[in-house]
Amino acid sequence: MTNSQSGKPASLTRGHAKVIFASSLGTVFEWYDFYLYGSLAAIIASQYFTALNPTSGFIFALLAFAAGFAVRPFGALLFGRIGDMIGRKYTFLMTIVIMGLSTFLVGVLPNYATIGVAAPIILITLRLLQGLALGGEYGGAATYVAEHAPHGKRGLYTSFIQTTATLGLFLSLLVILACRYAFGAEEFEAWAWRIPFLLSFVLLMISVWIRMQLSESPLFQQMKDEGTLSKAPLTESFMTKNSRIVILALLGATAGQAVVWYAGQFYALFFITQTLKIEATSANLMIAAALAIGTPFFIVFGWLSDKVGRKPIIMAGCLLAALTYFPIFKALTHYGNPAIEAAARSSPVVVVADPSNCSFQFNPVGTSQFTTSCDIAKSALARSGTPYSNESAPPGSLSRVRIGSTTLASHDAAALADEAARAERARFTSELGKALESAGYPGKADHSRVNTPMLVVLLSVLVIYVTMVYGPIAAWLVELFPTRIRYTSMSLPYHIGNGWFGGFLPTIAFAMVAATGNIYQGLWYPVVIALMSLVIGTLFLPETRDVDISR
Repeated sequence: MTNSQSGKPASLTRGHAKVIFASSLGTVFEWYDFYLYGSLAAIIASQYFTALNPTSGFIFALLAFAAGFAVRPFGALLFGRIGDMIGRKYTFLMTIVIMGLSTFLVGVLPNYATIGVAAPIILITLRLLQGLALGGEYGGAATYVAEHAPHGKRGLYTSFIQTTATLGLFLSLLVILACRYAFGAEEFEAWAWRIPFLLSFVLLMISVWIRMQLSESPLFQQMKDEGTLSKAPLTESFMTKNSRIVILALLGATAGQAVVWYAGQFYALFFITQTLKIEATSANLMIAAALAIGTPFFIVFGWLSDKVGRKPIIMAGCLLAALTYFPIFKALTHYGNPAIEAAARSSPVVVVADPSNCSFQFNPVGTSQFTTSCDIAKSALARSGTPYSNESAPPGSLSRVRIGSTTLASHDAAALADEAARAERARFTSELGKALESAGYPGKADHSRVNTPMLVVLLSVLVIYVTMVYGPIAAWLVELFPTRIRYTSMSLPYHIGNGWFGGFLPTIAFAMVAATGNIYQGLWYPVVIALMSLVIGTLFLPETRDVDISR
């Protein structure tokens, strides 16, 4: 790749506008399909993972959400190869059909109560198909737009593609809120949650029609006419010196970008609903407001990256996130559910237990029985969303829960018959609930004490961090790789970063919280990954703003 000698950047033409609109709109619909599941994770858990305890059920629902992310790199390899050999346009036509049909089928899939274990198996299979499709979609859309963009405008043009993920989430939240309002909370959770999934079929038809109007990328078409297309894009991408750039793009750019993105949008939503116990509709409205405020900054930072470079903006976003996540999330607690903060300060909860008596509170297949006194105590606290700390007790001793000056003894259910164990667990849970209530721990957020404007401000800051790292990333990735293997080479680091480092963030973070009792413990994951990308990206990745991508 060489520096371009082109002259003054061209202005936006009608043809360029059509390319951006068609590519972006189709990708918005595809992200809408993908994010519906994440937005409805709690309901999905109650419909398809009812054999599990509530804590494991929710974590396993997040794992099913993450399953779609897990296979995205494989979709990148499959469809990236097709895109570099056959063409950008037809490849992302294929991906959107797979995505739309998989989402529609979730809307008609019977739940666990109807068909048993087949329900979660089919659900996860559909999530895997969605992940494969998304693995091919993003690289195709970003490459297609970038290869139409004039020199000096690639950051701006591709930033419209970068808005699609947030707009897709925004659209999914609006549809969910509309359905909740139209049918009521009870009906929505019973059956009307399926409507947003069924609507994806209509969006699929619109998207296919729009993309059928597009022509092939001019750079790809030129290479096809010249007979210089890659015959082995996977080998050229990953078995040559190009592999070094792929690895650096992953560790120094997309990994940090991904955790900032998912912490700022998904983890923030899960935190205010599952930890702070803010009512779902209110939480979705606050997230939607933050997205509406923050989304224009994708374009701002994309445009700015054409002036100052991609690298400094993305690195600054990683740094700001790492430095401020802990104070921002603590502020979310302060303004969202101050009763938790006050109760934790005046009457801290401590689980006093023999460490060997405690299991990791995660049971993905529903076969493990948490019967020790420590497990029973922690499970009850996790279900109530109560923060706690841990204190070691002598080996073999019965676990206790200390709430301020009050101490409750747990019990060991292993030696009890099933009926007696259930009765004893119910007694302990009831006593624990009363003790927590007396100490000021709320069962749910008090709406009158929720400071909505401040929450929207804090959530908007998180979204703006997202726009800093995500707005310029497509242009940076496109410019790092040559045309003949661009689709394949840029797709893999993007989807490993976003599919694995980012996609597993909610699951890893909540598992860390469940293991420690510290509601902020999960933030260490995005902070460490963002700092890793800051160091590697700053030291080893080049700035590419002036690169000629026609080579």
